[in-house]
Amino acid sequence: MESDEDFMSVGSSNDDFLDTQDSDDDSLEDFGDDFDGGFSKDKDIIATSRKPYEVDLKVLSPGDIEREQNIQVTEVSSILGLPPESSAILLRYGRWNREKLIESYMDHPEQTLDAAGLGNHFETNPVTQKVPGFMCEICCEDGPDLETYAMRCGHRFCVDCYRHYLGQKIREEGEAARIECPGESCHLIVDSKSLELLVTRDLRDRYHALLMRTYVDDKENLRWCPAPNCEYAIDCPVKQRDLRRVVPTVQCFCKHFFCFGCTLNDHQPAPCLLVKMWLQKCEDDSETANWISANTKECPRCHSTIEKNGGCNHMTCRKCKHEFCWMCMGLWSEHGTSWYNCNRYEEKSGSEARTEQARSRASLERYLHYYNRYANHEQSAKLDKDLYLKTEKKMTSLQSQSGLSWIEVQFLETASQALQQCRQTLKWTYAFAYYLARNNLTEIFEDNQKDLEMAVESLSEMFEKPVPELSKLKVDILDKTAYCTKRRVILLSDTAENLKNGEWTFNVEW
Repeated sequence: MESDEDFMSVGSSNDDFLDTQDSDDDSLEDFGDDFDGGFSKDKDIIATSRKPYEVDLKVLSPGDIEREQNIQVTEVSSILGLPPESSAILLRYGRWNREKLIESYMDHPEQTLDAAGLGNHFETNPVTQKVPGFMCEICCEDGPDLETYAMRCGHRFCVDCYRHYLGQKIREEGEAARIECPGESCHLIVDSKSLELLVTRDLRDRYHALLMRTYVDDKENLRWCPAPNCEYAIDCPVKQRDLRRVVPTVQCFCKHFFCFGCTLNDHQPAPCLLVKMWLQKCEDDSETANWISANTKECPRCHSTIEKNGGCNHMTCRKCKHEFCWMCMGLWSEHGTSWYNCNRYEEKSGSEARTEQARSRASLERYLHYYNRYANHEQSAKLDKDLYLKTEKKMTSLQSQSGLSWIEVQFLETASQALQQCRQTLKWTYAFAYYLARNNLTEIFEDNQKDLEMAVESLSEMFEKPVPELSKLKVDILDKTAYCTKRRVILLSDTAENLKNGEWTFNVEW
C-alpha cells in the first residue's frame, strides 16, 4: 500500500468545496531504462544505483489498481461513516484527493454530498418493486407485474427502461463514474449497488473497467501504458511542473519504453516541450516557407514573390515592371551592360534584400543539418527493428552452423536491443541540439554524441555480417555492445544532470 501522499490527486475540481492543489514537493525522483548490458562498473557515472536520467516508478496491474481503489474507499467510508458505494462516488467527485475531500465533508457535509450527486439519504440494499397503478414515464408501459426501480430521489422507471438507459451510458458513451438518474433535471449519481442490481454481467464488467480507467486518468501520478493491448499502468511521482528539468522515461512490464510526461515513445534527452515544438516544426508548413525564402526572392518594389527560371540575372517584375538584379537585388539601371555577371554585389540599393535572403538560407541550412541526421537515425532504427525481427532466425542459423548453444547465441539479441535503443537516443539528440544555444557544454555534448554515433555504426556494421562470420565476431560484438551502452549512459547522464541543474540554455522560448 502506498502512502497517503502518493494517492493525492492534483486535478482541480470545479466546485468550491473541493479546491484541490498540487503538493509543494519540488523534489525530483529519477529513473530510466533498465538495459545496461551488465557493463555498469567501468566509470563512476555508471556505477551509481540510479542514473541521473532515471526516475522512480511502479508498474500496476489491473488487480493492483482495483485493490488500491478499494483500500481508499474503505478508509474514507470508515472515517465519514458512509456506505462504501457512496464513499466511492465522493472520491471520484474529489478526484481521489482524500484529504481535501474529508476536510470539505467535515466543514460542509450537506453541500459536499449535494455537489457530489449523493443527497442526504442513503440506501444500503436497493430492490425492485411492483407498484400498483404505476406507468413508466419513458415507455408508457403499465401493468400489475411491471418491475420498477427508483433511487432515493424517488424517480421511478420500469426496469427495462432503466437497464436500457444504463446500457447506453456504459456501452455507447463510455460513462461510468458520473451516471446520473434518468429523471429530468435530477443529478443524483447511480451507485454501484443499484447498477449491479439492474444490468447484466457483461455490462457490469464493462462498468468496472471504465471505473478503473477513470481512476488512472484522474491521478497525476498514474498513466496507462500506451502500448497496444497493454493493461498496465505506471505510477511515477514526476509532476507536470518538473518536465522542464527531467525527461521521465519509464518501462512497462510489456517492455515498452515511453515518456511519462507526454506518453510518446522514449525521447531522451529532449524534454517534452522541445519534442512538441520539434515535431510541430517538422510537420507544419514552416519549412515550406523557409524553402520559399531560400529559393525565391521578393520584388524590392511591390514585394511579389519571384522564382528565377532562367539564366539571366536581369529580372523584371511582371506585376509592377520593376527591373532589378537577381544577384544583388539592386537597380538594374546601375549595372550598365553587365547582363549575365553581376559585379555590383556591394551595391547599397540591394543590401537589405540580400541580408534577408542570407538569413533565410542560414536558418534553412541549420534546420536541415539537424533534421537530416534526425531522420537518418529514425530510418536506421526502423531498419534495425526489421533486422531484429529476423534476429531469432539468424540466431537459429548460427546455432546450427557453429555448434553454439541457444544461450550462447543470445549475444545477437542483446546487440539488436542495444542498437535500437542507441538509435532512438541519437535521433532525439539532434532535435535537442537544434534548440541548444552554443557554449562550452554543447561541445561536450557533441563529443559524447559523436562517440556514441561512431560506436553504433560500428556495431551495426558487425551485426549485418553473414551468419558464418558472426561466431568469429562474438567477442567483438559483445565488446562493442558494452561500449555502445556505456557511451549512451554517459551521454544521457551528462545531459540529464545539466538539465536538472538548469545549466542548458536554449535559443527558443519554451
